[in-house]
Amino acid sequence: MKQTNYLFRHNRRKFLKDLSFAFGATAFGLPMASLASNQVLNPETLEQQGSQGAAQQKKLGIALVGLGRYSTNQLAPALQETEHCYLAGIVTGTPSKAEEWKRKYNIPEKNIYNYETYDQIADNPDIDIIYIVLPNGMHAEYTVRGAKAKKHMISEKPMATSVADCQRMINACKENNVKLSIGYRLHFEPHHQRVMELGQKQLYGPVQRIEAADSFVFQGNPDRWRLDKELAGGGPLMDLGIYCVQGAVYTMGQAPVAVTAKFGEVTRPEFFDEVEQSISWQMEFPGGAVADCSTSYNENKNLLYGKAEKGWWRLQPSYAYGGIKGETSEGPMNIKNVNQQARQMDDFARCILENKQTRVPGEMGLRDVRILEAIYEAARTGKRVEIKA
Repeated sequence: MKQTNYLFRHNRRKFLKDLSFAFGATAFGLPMASLASNQVLNPETLEQQGSQGAAQQKKLGIALVGLGRYSTNQLAPALQETEHCYLAGIVTGTPSKAEEWKRKYNIPEKNIYNYETYDQIADNPDIDIIYIVLPNGMHAEYTVRGAKAKKHMISEKPMATSVADCQRMINACKENNVKLSIGYRLHFEPHHQRVMELGQKQLYGPVQRIEAADSFVFQGNPDRWRLDKELAGGGPLMDLGIYCVQGAVYTMGQAPVAVTAKFGEVTRPEFFDEVEQSISWQMEFPGGAVADCSTSYNENKNLLYGKAEKGWWRLQPSYAYGGIKGETSEGPMNIKNVNQQARQMDDFARCILENKQTRVPGEMGLRDVRILEAIYEAARTGKRVEIKA
């Protein structure tokens, strides 16, 4: 429990205060090998009832671990719209949040946990899925513990802060016969699904170039976990740049083979004394296509662009929770926005109920963390870094 113990002695950053933690309170679309937990539906039941019937009969309970802004503003509201899963429980170190959520979402007392009682979730049949929405450096510990509790797991992106931790998460889920999914919501967003189709099916011919940028101006208190190297694993590359990596990879339908990268200038050292302020990088793909990418905590950009032999496409804004707009060389995409998180969680619930592979498995998260590590290495050394599968 390295990360948990670290939080108890972490005075410089204020994450401890915010959570009241001390008071207890690879290639695109890799398949998963693990099977559904027997707490959901066993194979014999599925054979008897049929996968469609099983999905209709059971609505899976999700417990959110960490009640920060993403859980509060996105995941919990989305779970009010889902068809195959619902908000069954919470894990928080802040008693006031527990009471607020209990009232707002009518959560039974027995389904409310803190970080000291987290492992007791193993005894709760109401909870089928645990969604880890904690700082990046804590994803591995809480995913492994959740898997040992025999619950199916979703880890928010990035999967973890190292390839080794990603592998630990995958191994734990396989050993405990539960499924693991990564919170890659844009795989379920129709504009991005159209980009996948345009790029992978080469509807405008082979892709030649991709441009991706995701940035915002980091403001407020500098004592935030996203600026802490141990908790975040890095700066905007881990937080935002992963969307650029993902966008390029699912445009191509394949992983890059090499990267070059460069850190940007630090103009706000009071914020960026541990993690990068900005970084730009280029990914090389088999066949010669390249993706020029950038991310920053000191500017506003939101773009995914692709140029092929016979046409182009652009999503701008591209990575937002809503309001995504797309166009191609033939005109506007005219695609409606959807609740991305609701679709993401519903899809995973159906994967469990129907014993199918998730399209965003742990192996995909590991692949992406391997790419992020290569980008950091290239930026540190100034050298071209090859990416091994």
